[in-house]
Amino acid sequence: MQPIIELRNIRKVYRQGEFETVVLQGINITINPGEYVCIMGPSGCGKSTLLNVLGCLDQPSSGQYLLGGEDVAILNDDDLSKARCRNLGFIFQSYNLIQQLTVVENIEVPLYYKGVQEQESRAIAEKLAGQVGLAHRLHHKPNELSGGQQQRVAIARALANDPLMILADEATGNLDSKSGKEILDIFDDLNCAGKTMVFVTHDERMVQRCTRVIRLKDGLVEKDEPGAAAARLIASGGKQGTSVVTKFPVSEAAPGEEHMHLPAPALAT
Repeated sequence: MQPIIELRNIRKVYRQGEFETVVLQGINITINPGEYVCIMGPSGCGKSTLLNVLGCLDQPSSGQYLLGGEDVAILNDDDLSKARCRNLGFIFQSYNLIQQLTVVENIEVPLYYKGVQEQESRAIAEKLAGQVGLAHRLHHKPNELSGGQQQRVAIARALANDPLMILADEATGNLDSKSGKEILDIFDDLNCAGKTMVFVTHDERMVQRCTRVIRLKDGLVEKDEPGAAAARLIASGGKQGTSVVTKFPVSEAAPGEEHMHLPAPALAT
């Protein structure tokens, strides 16, 4: 099985005149398909910088980053954009929705840049909106939605190109506890459907849901250990749940809206 991500001795140094700040001091991480990874640590430990490197939004000062087997450092801008589009979907704490666009139009944005035809793009966006419980909000604009609903739009947008992996930066940070739990439930479903998930967060609830926890301290990996979800799977002999029909916990779901949880993939060995 080819890893989605391989980081080899990644360093990130910011320089200003004679001064330099070392943010990442030699990170070595491998992430395989289907993993649910939570990156945690105190403020200033390098979490957000690491996520920016993972998302190809920033370049490391040294070391090697392989994304889907490709060395990011040797890709030109066009090839890097294609690799990012093919492999990565992004979810941000502040949602980053375009205020002038409706729910369905915001979801369509990545498809527009990919060159998908309008009719196909609209069909994909409407389907994704339904899957995150917003089929009844297609033509609402962000200022007409709650924080939890806006984050659902951001999740659907991240899924538009069907990427191999979702990267999220404090995805529940701006949400109340109820909305945060609903978003975490959606993330669980996505991982059970086979999506690789990598999150930077301070939310300790994530530890109970993920299969792997990477803790950073002073720009280094302090701990890399199984999450509570992995421990439960090991205790149950590695048996995951079967398919069930259930509802996402949507605060304002349209009548009769139901969602199918796809069969969980087998654990990688």
